[in-house]
Amino acid sequence: MIEIGLITARFLHLAAVMALFGLALFPVYTQPSRANAPAVRVNRLRRTSIFCAALLGLVSATAWGWFAIAGMTGAMMAAADPENLLTVMRETSFGQVWVARIALGVVLLALITGRSSEHWTTAFLAGLLLASLALVGHTQTSDGALWVGHVSADGAHLLAAGAWLGGLLALGYVVMLARRSPSAENIAHAVAALVSFSGMGYAAVAVLIGSGLVNAWVLVGPPARLLTTPYGQLLLVKVCLLAGMLALAAQNRFRLVPALQRSKESCLPAESLLQALRRNVIGEQILGLTIVLIVAWLGTLPPATTALQ
Repeated sequence: MIEIGLITARFLHLAAVMALFGLALFPVYTQPSRANAPAVRVNRLRRTSIFCAALLGLVSATAWGWFAIAGMTGAMMAAADPENLLTVMRETSFGQVWVARIALGVVLLALITGRSSEHWTTAFLAGLLLASLALVGHTQTSDGALWVGHVSADGAHLLAAGAWLGGLLALGYVVMLARRSPSAENIAHAVAALVSFSGMGYAAVAVLIGSGLVNAWVLVGPPARLLTTPYGQLLLVKVCLLAGMLALAAQNRFRLVPALQRSKESCLPAESLLQALRRNVIGEQILGLTIVLIVAWLGTLPPATTALQ
C-alpha cells in the first residue's frame, strides 16, 4: 500500500511539474508576438492548464512527502506525528529539499493565481522546481565530483523531458484549434508553432540522450545489467517508449508539417493532415505519460549497480 501510494504520488508530481514547466516555456520559444485570435485562445487554455498543474504539483508533493515518511517508518500515519515530521525535515536531505520545494510551489502558485508573472518568470521558477527533483532520489548515492555530475545530468534530463512533454500539451491546443476551425490564420499559427516546437525538440532530445547516458553509466554500469536487473529491464522499456515518441515526432516534422505547409497544392485536405497531427500528438502524450510512470517506479527500485553488489 505504501509503495503503491509513493509511486502514484511521484508519478502525479512528476507529470504535474513537467507539464507546468513545458507549458510555461512554450511561449518563450514560439514567440507569439502577434495578438491574433489563435494565440489568444491558446494562451487562455494554457494559463488554465498552468494553474491546474501548479495546484496538482503542490498537492502531489505533499502526498509524496507523506508516503516517503510512511516508507521510512513503516506506518501510514507516521507523517501525522509532529516528532516524525520534524525529524525528517531536520535530519534528512529529502526532508530539507521537500520543504524547500513546497515553499517554492506555494510562491509559484501565488504568482500564477495573481497573474503577476511574465513568461520568463513562470518558466524560470517552474524549471527550478522541476530541476530540484535531482536533489532527491538516486543521485544521493553519489558523492564528491560524481555527485555534482550526476545531479547536473539528472537536472538537465528533467528539464529536457519537461520542455518536451509539457510543450506537447500546448501544441495539442494549437492543433486542436486549427482542426476545429481550419482557417488560413489558424493553420498558419499551427504550422509556426509546430516548426518552433520541433526546433526546441531537437535540443531536448540531444540533452535527453546525453544526460540519459550519464545516468545509465552511474546507475546501471555494464550494459549486461540492463537485462539482469529489474531496474535495467524497466529502463529498457522506457528507452523503447522514447523511440516510439521519436518516431511520431519525426513523422510530424518531416511528413505532416511540410504537407500542411503545401496544403493548397496537396491532394490531402488540411483537415486530414491536422487530424493526423492531432493523433500523433496524443500518441506522444500517452507514451510520455507512460515514461513518467516508469520513472516514478524506477525511483523506488535499487539501481542496477547496487542490486548486483
